[in-house]
Amino acid sequence: MPVKPVELPLPAARLIWLRAQRLDTRQPFGDGPEATKRAVEHLGYVQIDTINVIERSHHHILFTRIPAYRRGDLRHAQSADRSVFEYWTHALAYVPVRDLRFFVPAMKAHRNDPTRWSAAQSEEGARLIRRIRREGALSIRDVDDDVLVEKTHLWASKKPSKGALERAFYDGRLVISERQGMLKTYELAERHFGWKSLPRGATPGQILEYQLDRALRAQGLVSAPSVMHPWKTFGPEMHALVDRRVRRGQLREVRIGDSTLPHWATPETLDTALAAGEPIVHILSPFDPLVIQRARLKLFFGYEHVFEAYVPKARRQFGYFTLPVLAGDKVVALLDLKTDRAAGRLLVQAWHWLDDGRPRAHKKLIEEELSRFERFQLGD
Repeated sequence: MPVKPVELPLPAARLIWLRAQRLDTRQPFGDGPEATKRAVEHLGYVQIDTINVIERSHHHILFTRIPAYRRGDLRHAQSADRSVFEYWTHALAYVPVRDLRFFVPAMKAHRNDPTRWSAAQSEEGARLIRRIRREGALSIRDVDDDVLVEKTHLWASKKPSKGALERAFYDGRLVISERQGMLKTYELAERHFGWKSLPRGATPGQILEYQLDRALRAQGLVSAPSVMHPWKTFGPEMHALVDRRVRRGQLREVRIGDSTLPHWATPETLDTALAAGEPIVHILSPFDPLVIQRARLKLFFGYEHVFEAYVPKARRQFGYFTLPVLAGDKVVALLDLKTDRAAGRLLVQAWHWLDDGRPRAHKKLIEEELSRFERFQLGD
């Protein structure tokens, strides 16, 4: 007999998601370089983005959960400790090295897809790999013999070598061994990790288990769109996996508020009593895991984030790079911020109160967090 779904009110659902995202406590991962490793492993991935009107998203996401975070901690994890690596999830992201085997099949499939790359890129890639094997790691700045070409789209490069390096990266032949801003240094994957070869790739069934468990750990309550992001539905194999876990009592179906979208959670998650505490304030990146899934954010918080960086200035409602402000379990304000690095200050270009914002209760707390945020923006 089917088990009736658990009816969960929105406030309880928000607390579960905030707990899973480790946004309900100030220092959930400790401090120092080890905290960065723990945070990436818990979240599953940390998205990278190029926009730097304030600090780039990967540093911002980690700072939100690690109060004493320093940019060098991520460099250490990537280049010295080698506990994180860069690869594609729903976007380019930092991923735990412990999970690399779940990406090996995608790397090998990428190698075997000739439609993605031209023969010229393949030949240039082989040449660059030989050079890296002979001379050591290199960045695009080390390649000075390119014949420049016309860009085919906005994010393309005039250097053919850049496309060749990216192909070898997605093929798993090269790894980004170091990053300075958006300048990437490439190294042979096996040499970087000290391996004879890449680990054996996970099976399709193991990859499905990994994707579901990653979502359950970092989201608490999961749905088809949240597990499969950016895709909206389960494939038949994932649907069968969820059904098996439900039948075994490892998952319970949940209905949140008046939403008809099915969610699932472990019995342990549903049985853990959570209560709202003192409102901790977080200034969130638009690429934070709490924000990037827009429909989920709207369902849980009643707030729909609009990313206006690519909207013409005359049509923007809130600003170029606005940041949601989380106070406790409510999104209360929206800040358009810019770091003036030359003047050594953080500029508040616009401050918008949202429906859940209470200026008398929240303004001082947000200003205190802005001071901390400014120190991070201008620090090392």
